[in-house]
Amino acid sequence: MRHTPSFELTDPAEIRRLIRENPWATLVSHTSTGDLVASHYPMLIDESVAGTDADSGELVLVTHVGRPDEQLHELGQHEMLVIIQGPHGYVSPGWYDANPAVPTWNFVTAHLYGTPEILSAEENLLVLDRLVDHFEDRMPEPRRLHGTAANSAYADRISAGTVGFRLRVTRVIAKSKLSQNKPAETVDRIIGELEGTGPYASPALAAEMRRAHERPASAARSGDHA
Repeated sequence: MRHTPSFELTDPAEIRRLIRENPWATLVSHTSTGDLVASHYPMLIDESVAGTDADSGELVLVTHVGRPDEQLHELGQHEMLVIIQGPHGYVSPGWYDANPAVPTWNFVTAHLYGTPEILSAEENLLVLDRLVDHFEDRMPEPRRLHGTAANSAYADRISAGTVGFRLRVTRVIAKSKLSQNKPAETVDRIIGELEGTGPYASPALAAEMRRAHERPASAARSGDHA
C-alpha cells in the first residue's frame, strides 16, 4: 500500500474499531509454489488472549477456514496478509470548491501480517461459537451454534470440515484517506454529498470522515486544557 504519511492510521484503538466494525476479511498467502492464494472469511479480535487491550499494542485475531483452504494457504508455514476494508467511496471533483480538481476515492483499510497458529479441534469449536454469537447477538431471536441438542450435534459434526487459526499480528499498515488534506469547508461539502441522495451517497463513509476530522479537534481542545 502506498506510503502517505498524512493518511497513516496508527492509533491501535482505531485499528481495533475498524476490525470490529468490518469483520469480513480477505486472507492472502504467497505459497511455496509461488502462487498467490486469496480467501474471504469473517475475522474477530481474540479478546481472550492476555495483552490484546488497546494500550498493549498487541493484536491477535481468530477465524476459521473451510477445508481445503488450509492446504491452499499452507496455514502455519509462512506469513499471511489479512486485509480489512472499511467504508470507502468515490469523491467527485464537483464536490470541491476550487477548480481545477480531479476525482479521488476515500477509504479506510488495514493490512495485518502474521503467521497463523493452527487451533485444536476444541479451540476451533470455541471460535466457531464466538463467530456465531458475534453476529447472532443482533438478531431478535438469536440462533446459537449450540442452542439446542440438534443444533449442537450438527455443529459438532460440520466443524470437522473447518480449520481454526489464531493470527498474532506482527506488522500493521493502515490507512485512513478521508480528505485530511482538504480545507474544512471542502470537507463539509464532501460529507454533505455523501450523506445526500446522489449516486455516490455513502452515510458510512460520511460518518468515518466526521470521526476522522473531529478527532484532531478534540485532541487540540484537550491539549488547551492540559
